[in-house]
Amino acid sequence: MAKEQGRRKILFLCTGNSARSVFGEYLMNRICKNRFEAYSAGSQPAGTVNPFALRILRHMYNIDPSQARSKSWDEFKDLSFDFVITVCDSARESCPIFPGQPIVAHWGIPDPALATGNDEEKLRRFRDAALQIQRRIDLFCALPIENLERLKLTKLVQEIGDHESRKEKENHGRTS
Repeated sequence: MAKEQGRRKILFLCTGNSARSVFGEYLMNRICKNRFEAYSAGSQPAGTVNPFALRILRHMYNIDPSQARSKSWDEFKDLSFDFVITVCDSARESCPIFPGQPIVAHWGIPDPALATGNDEEKLRRFRDAALQIQRRIDLFCALPIENLERLKLTKLVQEIGDHESRKEKENHGRTS
């Protein structure tokens, strides 16, 4: 995966591109901006970014999301990415082939937009989704990408999603 100059490109995908993939884009660009250039898109874009996602980015991470928009993955069909990360099962199942043979991994995150209850309860679900994505990005950014061969790197990137999903399910079972 040797790339001498510039940052690697990473695309976060989900169905609506209104929360989870937007979190991926903005958090990656914050946490690992010197190494990665992150984007997000959806298979069926919602047209707007969820207001709760914008609140989380603004108030929890002090990120200005004023440029955030819900967009189709068709915008990126001709771009080469080093990594494509799906964050919802639907996007995983329908993920298109991108040029450049990117490493593709699935980091499934429950959809916070399906939250019910009052605004505080909904905001908590969005915060939980953002924290799950942040943890995975922290792990991803700690990988010595420049020193790993492609097959090993592919396995490790996928394991971030698999391992974190198991941990989150175990923790959820203890708090229920």
